[in-house]
Amino acid sequence: MVVGTDGSEHARRAMLFALREAQLRGVGVRAVCAYAGGHAEPSDKGMTGWHRAAGEPSPNLHDIVSREVTDSVEELRRQVGEPFVEVEVRCERGRPAQVLLDASEDADLLVVGTRGAGIWGRLALGSTSTEVVHHAHVPVVVVPPEGGSAPE
Repeated sequence: MVVGTDGSEHARRAMLFALREAQLRGVGVRAVCAYAGGHAEPSDKGMTGWHRAAGEPSPNLHDIVSREVTDSVEELRRQVGEPFVEVEVRCERGRPAQVLLDASEDADLLVVGTRGAGIWGRLALGSTSTEVVHHAHVPVVVVPPEGGSAPE
């Protein structure tokens, strides 16, 4: 099972769903995070707040993002409890939708969150979740924002 994660609340909800589903199925989870290359500095919003900045490229951006994802995943694993699900963390440079599609080639299920923002509120999917739904070769679960309807 593959789940997209970026440290946002939407991704945390998707990760929780994936961990609980993986417990029921007795399978592991591959937590996948995509990040842009180049210049970056962290913000106070977690990985979703990474933005390009003037200056030298951060040579350890991959390590920083990987550590944040791993810490978030471990916190959520403890929250879900036993039996603990085995989680492989994978962070790759690239467009989020393409990285998720590539990572899910050998998966049985792909789980993503959605921003649910915009004029249509809960009905709108984010651009990544929309692209994944239209191009995935495996079933996709889009976990709605808090207050949205439960995934089917």
